[in-house]
Amino acid sequence: MAANINPTVRRRGLGAELRRLRQASGLKSTEAAKRLMVSQPKISHLENGNRAISPRDVRDLCAIYGVTDQQVIDSLMQMARESGQQGWWHAYGDIPQSVYIALEADAASLHAYESMVIPGLLQTPAYAHAVIEETIPLLAAEQAATRLKVRLRRQHRIYDPARPLRLWAVLDESVLRRVVGSPDIMREQLEHLNSISAEPHITVQVHPYAAGAHPGLSGQFSILQSADSPAARVVYLERFTSDIYLEKPSEVQHYSAMYDHLQAQALDPDSSRDFITDATKTYIGAASRP
Repeated sequence: MAANINPTVRRRGLGAELRRLRQASGLKSTEAAKRLMVSQPKISHLENGNRAISPRDVRDLCAIYGVTDQQVIDSLMQMARESGQQGWWHAYGDIPQSVYIALEADAASLHAYESMVIPGLLQTPAYAHAVIEETIPLLAAEQAATRLKVRLRRQHRIYDPARPLRLWAVLDESVLRRVVGSPDIMREQLEHLNSISAEPHITVQVHPYAAGAHPGLSGQFSILQSADSPAARVVYLERFTSDIYLEKPSEVQHYSAMYDHLQAQALDPDSSRDFITDATKTYIGAASRP
């Protein structure tokens, strides 16, 4: 599979285009299902990108929707062939957040706000291991090891020399103060955070307690912008059992405005590095005590 092909993103893009063509034809999903001789839920799954679609089904749906442009049909069928392939994360089995990982792998930029922990892409192995073990009750050792491998593999995306991910991260001060693992792990993590934030494509800002209430008090969120379609953005809300993805323009705009306010209220990048350095010193002292 070519390195720039993301099957999950292709599937979602194909589904959105098939929905647009169906709506343009004036057909309801129940009518399209009847003509294709499938169930209505299958049409919904295909349009939502939840299921791979065969090139033959694409061809038949194009005929049902009255699409006659052969270039459009061929393009959609190629997307269908690509959507049937698998991304690197499938080698790890049925893992959580696979849809998010696919979006992250495809993204050109990522704006993340975190109120509880360091973002996964910026975590050290020891910190990531502690987060996984301490936040997921009853997790088997093998499952924890797999999650750690996947998390560290995801970090390759920000080091990709051909297309490094443009990452903005705004962190609530509590992220720096909460001891995850041990003082030694925190010291190493904050030193790594300051080091990596010096990269030209990575920006880290701290939102200190002194700044007061802010739009991020409702919790973590991320905004991903697609590499294939700069206008396509998705808001991701991480939840313990079922993640949420928002794609309506009005919803994306709402969270974009929230992020703009968070960036404006947070310390600038240089002041944030100084703030992180000061926080690191508290862990150096704590680690030296019995």
